[in-house]
Amino acid sequence: MPVTDIDESIRVRKTDGESTIPPKHRPLRVCMVTYTFYEMDSRAMRYAEALVQRGDHVEVFALRRSGTAQEEILCGVKVYRLQGRSFDETRRFSYIWRILLFLARAFYQVSVHDLRKKYDLVHVHSVPDFLVFSAMLPRLRGTPVILDIRDILPEFYASKFGVSEDSFGFRMMCRVERICGKFASHVIIANQTWCERLISRSLKPSDCTVMLNVPDRSIFVRSARNGGSAGRFMLLYHGTLNWHQGLDLAVRAFAKIKDLAPEADLCIYGDGPSKPGLFRLVQQLQLENRVELNERKPLREITAVIETAQLGIVPKRKDKFGNEAFSTKTLEFMAMGVPVIVSDTNVDRHYFNESVVQFFQGDDEDDLARCILDLIRHPEKRMKLVESAAQFVAKNDWMLMKQEYLSLIDRLVPGTVSRVGARA
Repeated sequence: MPVTDIDESIRVRKTDGESTIPPKHRPLRVCMVTYTFYEMDSRAMRYAEALVQRGDHVEVFALRRSGTAQEEILCGVKVYRLQGRSFDETRRFSYIWRILLFLARAFYQVSVHDLRKKYDLVHVHSVPDFLVFSAMLPRLRGTPVILDIRDILPEFYASKFGVSEDSFGFRMMCRVERICGKFASHVIIANQTWCERLISRSLKPSDCTVMLNVPDRSIFVRSARNGGSAGRFMLLYHGTLNWHQGLDLAVRAFAKIKDLAPEADLCIYGDGPSKPGLFRLVQQLQLENRVELNERKPLREITAVIETAQLGIVPKRKDKFGNEAFSTKTLEFMAMGVPVIVSDTNVDRHYFNESVVQFFQGDDEDDLARCILDLIRHPEKRMKLVESAAQFVAKNDWMLMKQEYLSLIDRLVPGTVSRVGARA
């Protein structure tokens, strides 16, 4: 039944027998907190803009990039940028200290804004999970709070700082995970693998929902421009540069095939702790003229870069974290009609098969080099991947996920549909 028919079938009759008026959505006042640069955070942007598009008021507290305003309205979303971020985060103390500072600032700002005018909902994005406590005052005042776990904290901590699951730090992160899950009204988890893990140690199945990090195809759409540049073949990676994402493997693999594919270049757009090491590796392998390391671009700008690429690459390592971390970059490449090479991690094997992506053996730079060269030399294979991936993306569309998210919001917030015109 069309939506218009559903709306017409729900009526509120006036007591005097006059014409009826359909229910109307009551605009919500929603707060979001994320330890990311909002304009580069596709997941937070999708949620926030979906709420604004249906008439809700959304405020986001996030990090600030150099050159951006402290306060700004982006596509109807009011963004407050609380502090900057340095990606020199190899030492635990400096990493945790910056997050605690952000937590204190977010707690203050969320509390002040909630006292001025009460929020209807707070949506906090992890990592880290304990950012959920920035919503302490609204939660005490009865406001529902969503914790959105996009990266599972204990495994992320272990991968980032090289500690074992038997370490005190890992066990402490598991305890934090349980406490934060209980504090939240509901938990959104970024993939099914992690949902099962969290249920096994921290959450009840009824307290969580899986929402895959799918691209918004109103943003990730090819323009009328022709892709490519001056006969060069571009391999592309875009996103955060952490060790588990395996960009050093990609650089070494490219070094092995550079003379066999002289028309190819590797372009990397991103920032993160691994970037200085990547610069050194490029110099060591004498790839300065063939490998580009560029600054990360905002979400609505990176699409213009992606559509000029002939091949995408997502070379995650198969450590405990990378093996289960779903990368939205894969779906972004698919949505933009770019074939993609992906590490054969457990989570990628769960969602994809060889018809939509080219798998390589994770952590194996020789196999990655083989796959890159094979797809460079065989355009018909690239085309088959693009065609199959287009069908996959159509079935995993943000428009479908958006309705699930909005339905969750309406379940958590009582009275989201007001019967306009009804008399008490």
